[in-house]
Amino acid sequence: MLRNASKNLKVRPSSSPGARRCLSQGSARSTRGSSKNYVAAASSAALTATALWYFMKLQPVHNDAPKAEPTSEKKSDSSTGSVKVTNVDDESLTTLVWGSNKSHVLLPSADTPESLKTPTSAGWLQDVALRDLALHERHAACVDAKGDVYQWGDGFFGESSTTGERKPALTLRGKNIVKLQTTSSRVFALSSSGRIYVLASEASKQELPIGGQTPASTPWWGTGWLWDEEQNIDFAEMKPNEKLGRHEKLVSIAAGNDHLLGLTSAGRTFAHPINLKANDYGQLGFRKFDVPDHAPHHIGIHPPGHIRIPVELTPKSIADPYAKSTPTIRSSSVDSRPEVELDDSSIRFSDKLFEIPALKGIWVDQIAAGGRSSYAKTADGRVLGWGANEYGQIGLGRNVALDTITVPTEIILWRATPQTMRTTCLDITAGGDLAFFKVERNDGTTLPYIDVLSCGNGQWGGLGNALYSNAQGTPLRAKAISGLVEYCETSNDLQPIQPHAISISPTGHVLLTLDTLARSGPGAGGRDLLVWGANSEYQLGNGKRGSVASPRNLEGPDGERFMLGKKKAKEVKDLLGNVWKRGVEVEQCALAGPGNSVVYWKIC
Repeated sequence: MLRNASKNLKVRPSSSPGARRCLSQGSARSTRGSSKNYVAAASSAALTATALWYFMKLQPVHNDAPKAEPTSEKKSDSSTGSVKVTNVDDESLTTLVWGSNKSHVLLPSADTPESLKTPTSAGWLQDVALRDLALHERHAACVDAKGDVYQWGDGFFGESSTTGERKPALTLRGKNIVKLQTTSSRVFALSSSGRIYVLASEASKQELPIGGQTPASTPWWGTGWLWDEEQNIDFAEMKPNEKLGRHEKLVSIAAGNDHLLGLTSAGRTFAHPINLKANDYGQLGFRKFDVPDHAPHHIGIHPPGHIRIPVELTPKSIADPYAKSTPTIRSSSVDSRPEVELDDSSIRFSDKLFEIPALKGIWVDQIAAGGRSSYAKTADGRVLGWGANEYGQIGLGRNVALDTITVPTEIILWRATPQTMRTTCLDITAGGDLAFFKVERNDGTTLPYIDVLSCGNGQWGGLGNALYSNAQGTPLRAKAISGLVEYCETSNDLQPIQPHAISISPTGHVLLTLDTLARSGPGAGGRDLLVWGANSEYQLGNGKRGSVASPRNLEGPDGERFMLGKKKAKEVKDLLGNVWKRGVEVEQCALAGPGNSVVYWKIC
C-alpha cells in the first residue's frame, strides 16, 4: 500500500537559495554507496530539516489550515504600489480611486504611485462625504459637507512643493457651495443662493494684493470680519449681465475648456467667456460682449469695472473660412482675436455671464458642456447644440459636414424610428468630444423603453456601440445599455431600467451607473457600474490597458459586480476631520476624470 508512496511524495523547496542548495546537495549525495556518502547524506538531510524548520517557523503553514479570512488591514500591491482594501466596515465611508495619479489628484501625498491599476482606497477621504468633486489634469477641487472648497494637486501647489503630504488646502469658506466646475486656469463654484465665485487654479495666483480689500468686504466699510467672512484667498464673483426676476437665481453651471454655461431657475441660459479662446468654435452662442477695463491709469479714478471694453470674438471658421485649404488657395492667415490687447489670465478678465440671444424665450431645464461645444435641453424634451462639430459631437447627422455650429441648432433624436413613436430626451451628458442622450421611446400602445444615444469621437471606443469610430455625427443607440427592462413587484409588470448617471472623461472613457436600485426591494445590492472607452492609464479599473468599445460591468476583487450603494451614514466628517452631522443620507457617485476615475460618497 505504501510501496509507491516515496514516488508520489514531493517536497516543495524553500524560496531561500541556501535551502535549495542544501536540498539539491542532499539528493545528489544520497545516490552514493559508500559509508562516507551515507554520513554526508545524513548530515545534509539534518541540515535540510533544520533549514525547513527555520523557514516554516517564520511563516507556518499547516495542511489542515482553513482559508484565511479577509481582515480590515491594508496590504500593498506589488504590481502598482497601491494599497487595496480587503474588507471595509459597512458603517464606514470609503472613497475608491484608480487610473492616472501623475499630478497627485487622486492621492495627494508625494510618495504615492503614478498609476493605480485597480480600485484603491483613498485614506484622506475616509468617512468623508462630499457635496461635489471636480478633477482636472493637474489640479482638483471638492466641496466638503460644510460647503467649503478645497484645492490640491501638482498644478495647484506648483513645482516648489514636490515633497510632503500636500493636503488639500481650504480656499473658499462660508459660501455654502453646492457645485464645482474646473478648467485649466479656473475653478468655478456655485452657491446654494445662486452666486458664482471664481478662483485661480494655482495657489501662487490666489494671493491677495498688498493693501487691497478682502473679497468678502465691501469697497469702503469692510465688515467681513464681523460675520467671519474675511478671506485670505483672492476670488471674484460673477453676475449675469441682465437683472434676474424676483426669486430667480442661477441653479446650474457647466464648463468646457474655455467657456462656462449657466442656467437660472426661470429657464434662462447664459454663457461666460473664460478667455479669448472662448468662442473659437462658436460655443458661446454670441460674438459680442464687454469686459472691465483694468488699466492702471483708471485705478482710484473710477470704481472697478466702471469702464468697460467692447470685445468681439469671431469663430475661426468665419474669420478664416479657408483655414484648412491648401497654401495655393489660402492667401494669408486671419486672426480672429480682438485688436485691443487684453490680459485673459486673470480671474477678473470677465466678470459677467451673458444671456444667449438665440435662447431667449425658450425654457431650458438642463445644460451640458463638452470641451468646445454646448448643449441645452428644453422643458419639452428637445435638445439644442452648438460649437465644435468636427467629430460630429453636436449630433446633427452625417449630412451636416460643418465643423463649427455657431447658432443653437436642434438635434434630431428620433431618426430611424416609426412616425408613431414619440421620443423625449430625459438627460444630456457631454465631455471632451463626446455627447450622450438618454431618451424615452413611447408609441402609446406598449411599454415605454429607455435608449442611450451617443455621438462624437469614438476613436477609443467611447461611443459604447462596439465600434472604434473617430467621428459619429448621428446619435446612435448603445445596445448594451438601451432597452433594458426588469420585473417590478409593485406593478407586477416589466419596467425600464434607466441610467442613473453618466460621467464622461475629457480623455475618452465613460462611467455609467444603472438604476438597478429603484425596484430591487429589500436587501438590494446597489447600482451597477459600467465602464468603457479609453484605458491607456488603467482608468477603467480592470487592471489592463486595452481600450473597451462596449459597456462592461466593473468587477470587484472577488469577481462580483461592482455596485454603488446608498445608505444613511452613521456620521459624516468634513475635510478637517470634524464630525459634521450624524444620520445623513449618502450615496456613491462615479466620476470620470482625465485619465482616472473616482467613486466617492456624496450627500443626497
